[in-house]
Parts: sequence; C-alpha cells; structure tokens
Amino acid sequence: MIYHILYPFSDQFGLFNVFRYITFRSIYAMLTALILAIIIGPTCIRWLTKLKFGQYIKEGGPDHQNKSGTPTMGGLLFGLCMLVSVFLWADLTNKYVWLTIMVFTGFGAIGFVDDYLKVVRKHNDGLSARAKLVAQLVVGVGAASLLVSFPEYSTQLMAPFFKNIRPDLSWFYVPFAVFVMIGASNGVNLTDGLDGLAIGPAVVSAGCFALFVYVAGHVNLASYLQVAYVPGVGEVTVICGAMVGAGLGFLWYNAFPAQVFMGDVGSLSIGGTLGFIAVLCKQELLLVIVGGLFVVETLSVILQVGYFKVSGGKRIFRMAPLHHHFEKKGIHESKIIIRFWILSLLLAVMALGTLKLR
Repeated sequence: MIYHILYPFSDQFGLFNVFRYITFRSIYAMLTALILAIIIGPTCIRWLTKLKFGQYIKEGGPDHQNKSGTPTMGGLLFGLCMLVSVFLWADLTNKYVWLTIMVFTGFGAIGFVDDYLKVVRKHNDGLSARAKLVAQLVVGVGAASLLVSFPEYSTQLMAPFFKNIRPDLSWFYVPFAVFVMIGASNGVNLTDGLDGLAIGPAVVSAGCFALFVYVAGHVNLASYLQVAYVPGVGEVTVICGAMVGAGLGFLWYNAFPAQVFMGDVGSLSIGGTLGFIAVLCKQELLLVIVGGLFVVETLSVILQVGYFKVSGGKRIFRMAPLHHHFEKKGIHESKIIIRFWILSLLLAVMALGTLKLR
C-alpha cells in the first residue's frame, strides 16, 4: 500500500525512488512486522486469555503441567503482523505475492480449525489426521496447479551442488510440490513443542530463503550463481522479510518462559509457506538442509512409530519428537532450545554455501 501510494511520485520526488528496491522494502517490512508484534502482543495475549484459549497439556509426556492454560493460537498475532506488513510494503500486483498469501492463509485456516476444536470445543485431538491431510492437499494442490500454469515457471527440478542435473517433472511436479509444502508444514508443527523452539528456526529459514528468492528473481544474479531465474518472484523477498520480523516479534513473548504459544494456526501456516517459497525459488531439495531441524524432528517421529510397530512395543527414543527425548534425558528445556537454534543457524549457513558450489 505504501509502495503503491508513494512510488508513483518518484518522478517528482527522487527520494521516493527507493521504494522500487525490493531490498529496501523487505527491510522495512521486517521492521514493521517486528514493531507491530511487540506493540500489540500484550493486547493479543490478554484477548486470548479472556477467551480462555488456553493450552491443554497431555499426560504422559515431559512435566509441562505448569504451562497448562497458557494462551495458545498466538499464530494469529504472527499472521496479523506479517500480513499487515506485506500489504504495506509489497507490490500487490505481483501474482507470486498473492499466491504465497493464499498458501499462508489456507494452511493457517486449517490450523485455526484444529486449534478451535482443541481449546474451545474441548476436543483434545482436534482435527483427525485424515481430515487435516485432506485439507492440506486441497490447499497444496490448488497452489501448485496455479503455479505450474504460469508460462514463465519451469517444472524442472534443481539439484544442489550439480548445475547440469535438471530433470523436468512436467505435471508430476504438482504432487512433488504438494509433498514439499505438507512436509514442511507438519515438520514445523511437530517441532513446536518447547518455548520458542519452532519459531527460532522458522525465522532463520525465512531469512535464508529471502536471499534465495531474491537471487531467483534477479536475472543477473541468477545467471552468475547458476540458479533458476523466475521472473517476478523476487517480490516474495518482502514476504520473507515480514515473516522474519513477525517471527522475532512473536518470539519476544514466546521465549522461555512463554507467555503465549503458537498453536497449529501458526505452525502449519509458517511451515506450509516456507515449503511454498522453497518451491517458488526452485530450491525444493535445499529445504532439506535449510529446514534440517524440522526434517530431523519429523524423522524421529516416523522412526519411533515405525520401530514401535515392527518391534512389538520397543522404542528408539525415550520419546518423540526428538526434543522430548532430550528432555527425558534430563537436559533443561532452555538448553535444548538454544542448541537447536544453533544447529538451525549452521544448517542455514551450509545451505547458503551451496550458491557457490555448482
């Protein structure tokens, strides 16, 4: 909105010419979302508390009963601050911006229904696994189908480290992209089990993909670094900036000891959006490195459940997801969180290093 109001005056006022730069608007989108989250955070927490949207803590896990009743669905705070910032600073004529917003709100709506059933309807399991998967498939297939219909978008799959390996998946790219989105969405959801554990790596991942999506939308940089060029996709950098700012603002209140929890409305929307942005900038496979923490957390659950069934009741970990395993070993929650953040940063740096290894 600010972009559309002020940039047309750049011919009369040279200062307004800065609004044409994606980097400038991305930085201010981040700052806007961050400041907005910090300002309205207390009001949002009081509102969630008044509505009695308190977190239910299941029995049988680590001793978190002291957190029972802490306001949840804080992903609404993240989403509001992010979207307001995007509407203020992004070019709203860009189709990739609207497609990303569609994915974010679509996965967020699924998470909202799931949270609503848990905290309001007192249905402790929320949406069934099948219902949640079907809803995610609807959003994912819709977004991926629209994306591959764009004539400038390639269905080739880019392999990190190998510049000449680019298989064309054609329409098989749609189920692949859907798998990436749903996998990322559920990965963040599984990681969201300790104060600030999920939002920290999510901020790191969004910041990392801000660079990837900017390069993908810049013809000269894409050519120099030998990555796929996607005309117009660079504008999604503004969304990445807004995600970083909203995430840091949310972390202000979600850090240990948390005043508010993200809920599925936050984790599903953030994960799904990160997965979609990876698809947009043709770095789908690199998401395994950037979001390596989410991948490991998801694999720990898959391995635990699979081994439990095959072995007749035995376990690999003391508890899954992996962060609960370390809790069961007696490591303090805050130490687990900080160490996971450090690992997330290292993985992001490794992923960025692939830009020069092609």
